[in-house]
Amino acid sequence: MKAIKHFMTITHHRHLVMKGCFAVGLYWQGLVHDLSKYSPVEFLVGAKYYQGDRSPNDAERRDKGVSLAWLHHKGRNKHHLEYWIDYDLTGTQQLTGTLMPVKYVVEMYCDRVAACKVYLKEKYTDSSALDYFMKGKSKYMMHPQSSDLLEEMLVYLSLHGEKATNQYIRKEILHNKK
Repeated sequence: MKAIKHFMTITHHRHLVMKGCFAVGLYWQGLVHDLSKYSPVEFLVGAKYYQGDRSPNDAERRDKGVSLAWLHHKGRNKHHLEYWIDYDLTGTQQLTGTLMPVKYVVEMYCDRVAACKVYLKEKYTDSSALDYFMKGKSKYMMHPQSSDLLEEMLVYLSLHGEKATNQYIRKEILHNKK
């Protein structure tokens, strides 16, 4: 039963991200978004730790001390800020967030909005994704420009709604910046 519920959750999430990506003109990214979630290493963990109101990766992490599903996922999906963490260029061997291509920051925006809709259900508002982002912002290892762009889109969403934000992203953010 958990496997079916997990399948329905990730498929619903993918469809919401696809809808968001299509609305801003990122058709290919919408089609291939999160396909790795159907791979055995991710899907089986998701089914085992399914909760319905949060990521099963958190439960795997609490149980095992690490989420192998998450490590697999973030290494294959460029819309996650963790994909873009690398050693800095100063020679100090410190890890840092590198600048993300704009199209992946936009996909991250679509992903966060969809995740909030899936997990919050009827409690979702146009401010939900911004609220979630702001709670964790100080802990993210994200390039400042990428972080600022994501925050700009989330603030715009909270003020103007999804339809206006999608138009803004398409015309002002993605136009000639892919």
